[in-house]
Amino acid sequence: MTAIYKREVKSYMTSMIGYLFIFFMLVLTGIYFTAYQLLAAYPKFEYTLSSMTFAFLIGVPLLTMRVLAEERRQKTDQLLLTSPVSVGEIVLGKYLALVTVYGVAIAITCTYPLIMSKFGEVSFKTAYTAVLGFFLLGCANLAIGVFLSSITESQVIAAVLTFVFLFAFYMMSGISSFFSKTSVSTCIAFGLLIFALSMIFYTMVKNIIISAAVCIVGEVALIIIYVINSSFFEGGIQKFLEIFNISGHFDSFTNGILDVTGIVYFLSVIAVCLFLTIQSISKRRWN
Repeated sequence: MTAIYKREVKSYMTSMIGYLFIFFMLVLTGIYFTAYQLLAAYPKFEYTLSSMTFAFLIGVPLLTMRVLAEERRQKTDQLLLTSPVSVGEIVLGKYLALVTVYGVAIAITCTYPLIMSKFGEVSFKTAYTAVLGFFLLGCANLAIGVFLSSITESQVIAAVLTFVFLFAFYMMSGISSFFSKTSVSTCIAFGLLIFALSMIFYTMVKNIIISAAVCIVGEVALIIIYVINSSFFEGGIQKFLEIFNISGHFDSFTNGILDVTGIVYFLSVIAVCLFLTIQSISKRRWN
């Protein structure tokens, strides 16, 4: 894993991709820092980071689009998969290399509260709590980008998919407001979701009997729960979509709160995405 990590870090630092990502993040940070802190004399650096969350929509696809898709396109992934290194170590090495590049930008960002302290009083606790949340938010977005890069061999498709998914997650609070909170509409939505999941399950196992059984059992269980306690479904769509509202879990950090729930959430997103990436590569490996 160490060799893969070093190779990936070297590839980012000997090409324009790593420097372009760092430059992009620091330029946006500098613009907001100048506008809010230097010109408007706003003492809260976390406000700058809160305005920076949209930067991941552009920066993450740029950085992650080639991490696995390029290996697959050039067939060099076959060399990795036949090497005496597990798939998990390959994925973890590549992911940590991405985090290292992102960490360079975060390390430079950590100097901004120190600059602010030269001009007045700064709450370092709230500022660096926001920096921690921003770092975890970026790591979660990078994990999503790594997974989407593993399911295609085209860098362009990987970048577009990453942008679309991150944009949907970024707008999730607005998307959830379009749905009704009634128990009937929530039950219907969950029924359609179960049907969609059963179709996905069919594409994996290629067994229509098992897939149909899973769908029927799920739909029947849903109906039984609705008949017993229909109020259980009220606002269920909003609660379900809130799971995918990644940026929303960053809000507590911008308020100076070291949110343990948010930390666990970001780490869970990272773990799930890396696990799915490993499964995606392993499936291709055995095929």
